[in-house]
Amino acid sequence: MLSRLPRWVEYGAFMLALVAGSVNAVALLGFQHQAVSHLSGTATLIGSAMLNPDVGVLLHLIGILLSFVMGSAISGFMLTETSLKLGRFYDVLLVIEAVFLMVAMYLLLNSYTSGHYFASAACGLQNALATTYSGAVVRTTHLTGIFTDLGIMLGGAFQGKALDKRKVFLFIIIVVGFILGGCLGASLFLKFGFYALCVPSALCVCLAILYRSYNVRLIRD
Repeated sequence: MLSRLPRWVEYGAFMLALVAGSVNAVALLGFQHQAVSHLSGTATLIGSAMLNPDVGVLLHLIGILLSFVMGSAISGFMLTETSLKLGRFYDVLLVIEAVFLMVAMYLLLNSYTSGHYFASAACGLQNALATTYSGAVVRTTHLTGIFTDLGIMLGGAFQGKALDKRKVFLFIIIVVGFILGGCLGASLFLKFGFYALCVPSALCVCLAILYRSYNVRLIRD
């Protein structure tokens, strides 16, 4: 249950949602309106591209989809359990995500569309990093499931069922973080172009350092 999770989960979820929102904003503004933090739109575009004689467009969209899956696979390989606990490879994965974003920035600044793949892989890695803990589904790179769960919980409340206030708070934190991240990413992109990806990359590194420092401190205590 969510009540078993440590209190720092909310802070981490907010920051991860902020990162994902900013990356997705840069993608929407700079990748020909192509989102990378989720795959629903990409899968739809793949279906549409099948009617397009331009095979290159279809292959590019498939590449974005597969990159997201490969990013998730990296997290799946390094995190073999679903329980949230200190001492896992969260800091390493956050650094890998930061590297992916920097590689994406470099490629995109040099007009290589392959940068889209690294940005998508970064989001897939992050989404798998915070996927399911103690029965509480946590998604930080898209909001469809979050709003669906909030609607289900609201419907249950109308029936008189007890409302899990902490879960509601966590979901609201993720929504606010993603929206603020979108605002941040959009404003940075309008001023600095693809250099805007430096900010979510730096945030990932800061999160990794904070996590590692917190873990070391607990071990010493």
